[in-house]
Amino acid sequence: MATFLELANQVKQQIMGFTQNQEQIAWLSAGMTAADTTFTVPTSEVANVSRGLVEIGDELIQVANYSLTTGVVTVAAGVNGRGMFGSTASTHAINDIITMDPDFPLQRIKEAINYTINAVYPDLYVMTTYDFPKVAARYEYEMPADAEDILRVTADTIGPSRVKFPSQTWRFNPQSQIQPASGLSTGKSIQIMDFIVPGRTVHVVYTKKPANLVNNADDYETVTGLPVRTQDVIMFGACARLLSGLEASRLQQKAVESTERAPLVPAGSASNAATYYWNLYERRLQEERDRLNLLFPSYQSFTS
Repeated sequence: MATFLELANQVKQQIMGFTQNQEQIAWLSAGMTAADTTFTVPTSEVANVSRGLVEIGDELIQVANYSLTTGVVTVAAGVNGRGMFGSTASTHAINDIITMDPDFPLQRIKEAINYTINAVYPDLYVMTTYDFPKVAARYEYEMPADAEDILRVTADTIGPSRVKFPSQTWRFNPQSQIQPASGLSTGKSIQIMDFIVPGRTVHVVYTKKPANLVNNADDYETVTGLPVRTQDVIMFGACARLLSGLEASRLQQKAVESTERAPLVPAGSASNAATYYWNLYERRLQEERDRLNLLFPSYQSFTS
């Protein structure tokens, strides 16, 4: 099972060609706080820290200059140079890696992963359950706020059989009335028209959206609710989203590297790579969707 950081590193390896394209790095010789406007690197090991954007952890920092004599790197514009491009100024420890001019910042990779997690719903969903007692003469019952759809409804039978019979006449209402006094406060409810003996437990299996990953140590399966086998689906989708941005970078011809590389990398190369990963994503998504429907079929029901 992969953590958020491990999954992000897997995505980066895919789009960087498994170290075929190596970025220039350095490392901190002393820790730094979220408010520091300078940081130090070991002069005996690091010959240069380039002016421009560098990455430490998830944070993007704008560098103004580097002193080879003292090893001190000055942040551009003081604290305004910390936490660039939507990243957050953070505390960093000694020996944390500094990546200079990162091709794919970790912040952007993590965003692409979560965008893909959000996009797989409703093709892929997380299943959970909700139980409540049947009340005489009542047809509508509150559902949890995270309920997006209902797969099946069953109810206890009278006697020692322990068999739950399937309810066939029910309707999920995702925009129900909100009446806290009547026990309806989430805006979502289920209406059951079958006869169920009052006091019997009604068992509802419902679907919800997979959750986003937040912290580096977040476990993929535990936090998202998706099975481990779907990790490659998310990885392929994130790769496609990130690679599509490289085509736009061809429009930037101010840097010498961009001008020199333009004749060597044909127009559309990045788009072709993004399309390749998008096809892998869609194929795996279809496989997991079919598997989900096969493993967890819905009972026949009537909604009106």
